[in-house]
Amino acid sequence: MTRSPLRRVVIDLAATGRNWSLPDWGANAIRAAAPDGWEVYVVRDSTVSDGDGGGGVGAEVLDASRTAEVYFGYGLSPQLFSAASQLRWVHSAAAGVASLLFPAMRASDVRLTNSAGVMGDTIAEHVVGGLIYLLRSFDVAVRLHDRHVWDKEPFVASPDAVRELNECRALIVGTGGIGAGLGWRLSALGARCVGVRRRPELGAPRGFDRVIGPDGLDAELPHADIVALTTPLTSATATLLTGARMDCLPHGAIVVNVARGALLDETALIERLARGSLRGAVLDVFREEPLPPDSPLWGFRQVLLTPHVAAVSPRRFWERELELFLDNWVRYRRGDPLRNLVDKDAGY
Repeated sequence: MTRSPLRRVVIDLAATGRNWSLPDWGANAIRAAAPDGWEVYVVRDSTVSDGDGGGGVGAEVLDASRTAEVYFGYGLSPQLFSAASQLRWVHSAAAGVASLLFPAMRASDVRLTNSAGVMGDTIAEHVVGGLIYLLRSFDVAVRLHDRHVWDKEPFVASPDAVRELNECRALIVGTGGIGAGLGWRLSALGARCVGVRRRPELGAPRGFDRVIGPDGLDAELPHADIVALTTPLTSATATLLTGARMDCLPHGAIVVNVARGALLDETALIERLARGSLRGAVLDVFREEPLPPDSPLWGFRQVLLTPHVAAVSPRRFWERELELFLDNWVRYRRGDPLRNLVDKDAGY
């Protein structure tokens, strides 16, 4: 009797950055979960996890994916998608999927899932830390520290020098995993949170006073001491926070971007930082990455700038990521609805 070929899962997660590379215990967990009739191929060649992933295609993964039914990696390039003609489901360990929605993927019936929500808690904590850094004028403290200067004046001379989160109003644009996690944490510290979501009829996540639709964004800006961009990048959200919208913010507001650089007009932000209308910014993503050495953003002490690392959490990330993938793999085999299924038309 001819034996049916094994159904193949390709795991392409040997990232160049150690904290983004699937640990051995994770690979073993996937192998242990494979039922009869399935094989797990773990790619040894390194891959790139930056952004949406899918930046390069090595010979090993190209060959391994030709008979793959399931692909689990950081994004997926058009070249690899074209070679993997038997693919039925792609899961990305990244949250963003903009680079995966190329024409062939959009037109196919291949199911695409992402890792939205897996990094939400980590990024939310990163933002809270950045906000406290600015609200308590830790940027000023660092500057004095570097100069070996003991000076209380910057902290006590102005009523706006230091603030508490419980006197702030936060406008969080995007109430998915990151935005929801941020709203809950800020509200626990006393901030009042308003969320912006594409479908406000779905209601307000825990910690939000209320949610509004995108058409209500402009009316909320004058009341926002903090505006945080946590929404996916789509044609509707590109350059969402313009200079004109930043001008609607109250004096001393803080701008946060931990989603995608293209959501924010960086040139307009730089202009407003230079003239002092904003207290500062917490930025983990940029229009061009790596951020060029000559970018004016490097020169602002009131900008907490990190190199797209807000999601780094080596142990907890993989625990949450593997729970999602393994649960979805069971759902896939049963024919049940998948978690984090991407709406290819909506872009997330």
